[in-house]
Amino acid sequence: MATTTYTISDLAKEFDLTTRAMRFYEDMGLLQPERSGPGGRNRVYSARDRTRLKLTLRAKRLGLSLTEAREIIDMYDSPRDTGPQLKKFLAVLAGHRKQIEEQLAELQANLEEVKVHEKEARALLSRPKVQEAAVPAGRARKLRQA
Repeated sequence: MATTTYTISDLAKEFDLTTRAMRFYEDMGLLQPERSGPGGRNRVYSARDRTRLKLTLRAKRLGLSLTEAREIIDMYDSPRDTGPQLKKFLAVLAGHRKQIEEQLAELQANLEEVKVHEKEARALLSRPKVQEAAVPAGRARKLRQA
């Protein structure tokens, strides 16, 4: 039975990545392709590498760093007790959830401030005659003399 393998171009195309990104993930220890060809120049990715890449990209979407992603993914290569993996994953997710909630609260506060300023500006515009800001008389003389 033949084992499915992939080239760097295959996986880069499938996951809409650059080959440079793929090599970076390899440097980070997330992928471990075999080498073939003259001088081992060609990377040969296994189904395991494809799965690790998929999990890495999912972790990135969740806001995990590549180091955090590698730690969690590497735990799956250990004995099949998923308890430690799930506890680690939950701890990381809780930290990211807290960070996102704080960012969301800050964005909501900023949005409320924008709404207040919009309301004030609309109220000013709705006045019968909006007067332009006048330059104070003393300042106007100094500007003319300059």
